[in-house]
Amino acid sequence: MKILFTKRAKKNYHSIKNLLYRKWDEKVALAFEEKTIQFLDLLEQFPEIGSIELKEKQIRGFPLTKHTRLFYRLSLQRIIILNFFDVRQNPKKKLK
Repeated sequence: MKILFTKRAKKNYHSIKNLLYRKWDEKVALAFEEKTIQFLDLLEQFPEIGSIELKEKQIRGFPLTKHTRLFYRLSLQRIIILNFFDVRQNPKKKLK
């Protein structure tokens, strides 16, 4: 399956990665990037690995790190990455 990213997912991914560079160091940011790549490889093989977050919209979520959750939707031959969400934020913002 092909993986596509929404604009919001791209923006939030880069925001989290930049925050890791600024607050910690390159090693932490690169570890986040590597973990994301590994998960996306796994997601291609097992698209239903995430738990269902919103059944009516078929949105699934997966804890990427201790503080980051990834949300996605399956659609025919595509996996659409909807958002990277820092779980310390207001939960009402996670799927808006």
